[in-house]
Amino acid sequence: QVHLVESGGGLVHAGGSLRLSCAASGRTLTFGAMAWFRQAPGNEREFVTGILRSGGSTRYADSVKGRFTISRDNSKNTVYLQMNSLKPEDTAVYYCAVREAPIVSGWFSEYDYRGQGTQVSVSS
Repeated sequence: QVHLVESGGGLVHAGGSLRLSCAASGRTLTFGAMAWFRQAPGNEREFVTGILRSGGSTRYADSVKGRFTISRDNSKNTVYLQMNSLKPEDTAVYYCAVREAPIVSGWFSEYDYRGQGTQVSVSS
């Protein structure tokens, strides 16, 4: 079993920054891809960004391109999400997810392990 723990969420003013972390623990597993999703109240969960463990190729949702940066530390089994120039519409619960297949999928259900989420709130 793999356990994912997100941290770094909080309340920030519009234009501010936050850095989320997602640490994996438990059964040793070679992740192929790691990703972040988010879900705002009343909305469906949506893909934010993903990264391949090997090579570090990334993919971003259009809504966050140029503002968010995903990175990973393979030695720590940790993935990060640096969020800059935050907007009120970025307010959501952010979830990390990992999968063995080395493919960044935009579907939350296609990930083998998913975290419990961390709240990000951006005030105007």
